[in-house]
Amino acid sequence: MIETSFFCNELRERGTDFFAGVPDSLLKHFCAYLAENASDGTYHIAVNEGAAVALASGYHLATGKIPLVFMQNSGLGNAVNPLLSLADGDVYRVPLILVIGWRGEPGVHDEPQHIKQGRVTRELLDAMEIPFVVLAKEEGAVQKQIAECYCLLARTGSVFAFLVQKDTFLPYCREETGENGALMSREEAVLAVITAPSAAKDHVIVSTTGMASRELYELREKHGMGHERDFLTVGSMGHASQIALGIALQKRRLKVIVLDGDGAVLMHMGALASLGAEKPENVLHIVLNNRAHDSVGGQPTIAGLVDLCGIARSCGYERVLRVETQAALQQALAGADNRLTFIEVAVKKGARDDLGRPRSTPLENKTALMRYMRPF
Repeated sequence: MIETSFFCNELRERGTDFFAGVPDSLLKHFCAYLAENASDGTYHIAVNEGAAVALASGYHLATGKIPLVFMQNSGLGNAVNPLLSLADGDVYRVPLILVIGWRGEPGVHDEPQHIKQGRVTRELLDAMEIPFVVLAKEEGAVQKQIAECYCLLARTGSVFAFLVQKDTFLPYCREETGENGALMSREEAVLAVITAPSAAKDHVIVSTTGMASRELYELREKHGMGHERDFLTVGSMGHASQIALGIALQKRRLKVIVLDGDGAVLMHMGALASLGAEKPENVLHIVLNNRAHDSVGGQPTIAGLVDLCGIARSCGYERVLRVETQAALQQALAGADNRLTFIEVAVKKGARDDLGRPRSTPLENKTALMRYMRPF
């Protein structure tokens, strides 16, 4: 394993001092180091991976330097367009270094949503004609890889990628920044949702990527509720609300509840405009806002600086509320009616240490939900 400081210093010595991307659990120590040690204005958590490529490209245009973009391999999907139509050598020839967390690496146990992603990551980079190496775990080998990277960038002026395996970076303990001031946990908020009057009626829940889906699953188990009403969006970060919209437009007699996250909403914020334009009266959109990418290390989002309720209102949501306590959330849920509704819920960072994962497969989840919705 290598020190994050060593890797970053090797890059800085060659002029790379700008870092933008979306956090990943395999890169959490890398991100923690940058958060504490990067100079002001040189470390940016982007709303999505494509935006990070564009942000880094703008930096290069302004400075002539080589920036770095970090992401999970699932984020390559968001980044393909700007990588091929902006940074590519046949277009603007923007030199970029990609650092990509290799989730689902063949032979390494991982969650179902990462298996295919991991299996095709190398082939995807090959198809995009992006040269890459698997980042070594020994400093001498890393120095050689970095030197080769910059030689190639000097020759081609385009993109080079480092694939990062599990346990590549040694732990970096960042000083905790403290609580965000919220009073209730995300799990308490999820419990309030599934026990609310609106959930006693015919409904389905579409929950976002990460901890919220895991907590929903465990709370259903704990209270003997079954899982047939829930769609756990284990991948496809940022798309839960559009899955819900697709269901709601076809199943008008069902209440469709979206359990979303702040990072997910920010990733594809245009979804709010789409919902507001359609105005499905059977959608209740709940955003659990802890101002953090909680599932991959707790790195901050910009959700504490953005008026999500104001955005939802301007997009056409008909009932918009922000709540900070369980009592206020319960009251908001009790008043849910036949209007497109947006509720922002302030929640704490973090989850239980013993929080489990769904035992059913994604296909079993899909089959049970479709069977439940069939009569409606």
